[in-house]
Amino acid sequence: MNRNLAWIGFMATGLLMLTLAMAVLREPTLQARAADQQLQQAISEGMAVYVEQCIICHGASGEGLVTYPALNIASSMDSETLFKTIERGRYGTQMAAYGVAEGGILSDTQINGLIALIQQGSWQAVYALADAKGVIPPEMVVAEIPEAMITTVSSLPGGEALATGLKLYAENCTACHGVNLEGSALAPALNTETLRVTDSLELVRRIEQGVPGTLMAGWDNAFTDIEVDAVVALIQRWQEVQTAGIAIPVVEAKPLDMSPEAITRGARLFSITCVSCHGQSGYGTQIAPALNNALFLDGVSDTQIHQIIAMGVNGTLMPAWGGRLSEAQINDLIVYMRSWQGSAPVITQPR
Repeated sequence: MNRNLAWIGFMATGLLMLTLAMAVLREPTLQARAADQQLQQAISEGMAVYVEQCIICHGASGEGLVTYPALNIASSMDSETLFKTIERGRYGTQMAAYGVAEGGILSDTQINGLIALIQQGSWQAVYALADAKGVIPPEMVVAEIPEAMITTVSSLPGGEALATGLKLYAENCTACHGVNLEGSALAPALNTETLRVTDSLELVRRIEQGVPGTLMAGWDNAFTDIEVDAVVALIQRWQEVQTAGIAIPVVEAKPLDMSPEAITRGARLFSITCVSCHGQSGYGTQIAPALNNALFLDGVSDTQIHQIIAMGVNGTLMPAWGGRLSEAQINDLIVYMRSWQGSAPVITQPR
């Protein structure tokens, strides 16, 4: 009897030791699995935050939009730097402080989720999520430069820089400064003798840093030094380019649906998204200019209004709505604003 009990005790002890040994052997696997699950959960949470808060500036694939930098190449940044940037923002840029401790809206957990996404997530998965939610920012309307035109410009002295400047201007500047540097209601003409004789370094400074008190944003995050120099060369030599027969093609916007139904949809959307800044019926407030304004409506094309709504205005309180509004919704807003045009007053200052 005692011998049997001893044998049972020995077997139980052996079984317990074997179980413990297996548990020890399995522990690294279990820990790795748990860590991976935590990482995937953090990435998932980061994707949800990104699509809601970040896509309108940094793009559906983290590629960056206009002056906002790309994030899909920031995976090598250390976690501490990323956390501080998201939490505290970046001085001198449009990057606001998002951390709750800094008056923002994101918790530490949400910020860490964004960091996990940037460092180890899939931007294809982000794009798929944005597509499923219907919040992919619409592409900017840009002027297409024919290859023959590039060849002609490239044949001029210093033509490689001029060709680069021409492409950059067509893709980024026409909506405000006009298709052929003639200016618009949004920004002054660049085809002026004053600018042609302005020191190159001064023009570089204006492009990189922007012009305070105007809609001109700083482009230092979007353009390289070589690209800024190319745009400066284009501005200073524009008469020479025109003499060579170069003219940027005008981009024709598609006709808008001006039906009463579209105007009603636009009015409702305006009351939700725009009234707090631009006032009832678009007459403006102390923080944003009047849109129900003959000077604005007569001087700005549908394409320009579309770009302002979709991409925002860097350096002002006007955010980019392209990640929150669909193409059709932006068009409805434009239609509603156009419905004012026949009776819009002339307003020279916001009120």
